[in-house]
Amino acid sequence: MRIGFFDSGIGGLTVLAEARRLLPTHDYLYMADTLHVPYGTKSKEEVRAYILDCVGMMVREGIDALVVACNTATSIAVAELRELYSFPIVGMEPAVKPAVEMNRATGKRVLVFATPLTLQQPKYYALVSRVDEEGIVDSLPLPELVRYCESLQFDETLMGDYFRGKLAPYELDKYGIVVLGCTHYPFYTDILRKVLPPHIQIVNGNVGTVKRLSALLSRYGIADSCGSGNIRFMCSGGDPAYIEKMQTAFALLQSRDS
Repeated sequence: MRIGFFDSGIGGLTVLAEARRLLPTHDYLYMADTLHVPYGTKSKEEVRAYILDCVGMMVREGIDALVVACNTATSIAVAELRELYSFPIVGMEPAVKPAVEMNRATGKRVLVFATPLTLQQPKYYALVSRVDEEGIVDSLPLPELVRYCESLQFDETLMGDYFRGKLAPYELDKYGIVVLGCTHYPFYTDILRKVLPPHIQIVNGNVGTVKRLSALLSRYGIADSCGSGNIRFMCSGGDPAYIEKMQTAFALLQSRDS
């Protein structure tokens, strides 16, 4: 039993880390579309073609389920992927609904960090319209952040200044939750905790995604596995240096959880 995880780059590793923690008896294939990262600044038509090509490569390598570990890719291609393949497919969306529910009693607002392309998709507007009856959700595009993450730029001073600059126009006392609406962004959770006021909670959709995956595997009758948590890393460019980067980034995530 092998579960595939797909993202444009290393962001989906934050979801894979949760899956390996909660579902340790499965094996994993992680695919990064390194030829085309980042997705968030490209056109919908370009990204759709990249996704279909990469998932086709993963299917040829052998997967029994797929997590589209990218909010942008989910918005653009998950429905088509479900038409093409019969195995379980889990997508992602920014954790706006739980954030709104958590904030309802406080009277505070919700601020969603996401890529420009995610924020432009009808799927995102439909999500916010469906759950944000009181109009408390604001959206902040962070087009540079994926590139910072892909270069493993985690310097606390530099990135702290970056976030403070982006947040300068906002009255943060009015906000209760920040939603990390891109799977790359949880790499910066620790830095954000130091930048944001202590009353603001930081949420992402990773745990919820893995719980949906687990439930879907049970529904398909493939919940049990005799795997050992083995992970194979692939990238569309076939670059050994990028595979080493993925291993480094994943080790960083695991060291934070330990």
